[in-house]
Amino acid sequence: MTRKAPLPEPAAATGAAPGAPASPVLRAHSPEVSAARARRWGALYFAEHVLRVMKSYGWTIVMYGVGQPVAYLFAMGVGLATLVDTNSEAGFGGVSYLTFIAPALLISAAVMTAANEFTFPVMDGFKWRRVYYGPHASPLTPQQIALGQIVAVTVRFALQSAIYFGVVALFGASPSGWGWVSILVATLAGLSFGLPLMAYAASIKEDKGQFAMVMRFIVMPLFLFSGTFFPLDTLPLAVRWIGWISPIWHGTELGRVFSYGYQEPPLLTIAHLVFLLVLTVVGWVLAKRQFIKRMAG
Repeated sequence: MTRKAPLPEPAAATGAAPGAPASPVLRAHSPEVSAARARRWGALYFAEHVLRVMKSYGWTIVMYGVGQPVAYLFAMGVGLATLVDTNSEAGFGGVSYLTFIAPALLISAAVMTAANEFTFPVMDGFKWRRVYYGPHASPLTPQQIALGQIVAVTVRFALQSAIYFGVVALFGASPSGWGWVSILVATLAGLSFGLPLMAYAASIKEDKGQFAMVMRFIVMPLFLFSGTFFPLDTLPLAVRWIGWISPIWHGTELGRVFSYGYQEPPLLTIAHLVFLLVLTVVGWVLAKRQFIKRMAG
């Protein structure tokens, strides 16, 4: 006795129009496959989530991260520069005042962005909306969640720095062919300041104005006394030490080397780079440890 072939399903049952080719059946990955992918790519998955959130207020990011330093650049580098350049260019390494401050404003913008992205959003993830705990219920580890946050903010650093550098290039304030490297320097400077701050933010359980204190008594002094608007060696020794420990100063000096060939001893250039790298690595270790501690409780 021969077996009859199964009849094809009606078009109405499959949702396809009569005569149309059958669409492939979509099937979800098995839990084991999904878990394996999360363990391998979890940091990128969480970074994508953070970037999608940033996209929802993208114009705010552009105006704050790019508009503010460009406004400083125009006011100080074009307005004040007309007065400064007529008196002396010798105090700025033989370059115009606009060329002198452009790398500093690029680095400062990245550090100020770090002060925003690694404070309230981190506390939001642990306390207010607790957005870190949902992914943690999946196979994502605390380290991956922390790394995903860092990757997303790093993308923001790079994009806003690239846009700002394009504006600087239009002003003719980056005459060196290596000026684009200042984008990478700004990204590193932002991480060197932001990751230790991220570790601190992850340790806070109650908001008592700590972040406002950071902005007023750490970020602003670093911005003003790190050789941003004038050479650091023109300051008295009593406040010059602020620049020596500031990621803004170390990043600014590196940025000036690449932007217009600022002359300094090669060992000092290496010291700037090592300082930023050490701060970044130490900050990552502390942040990772703090994320593990908070999510284990």
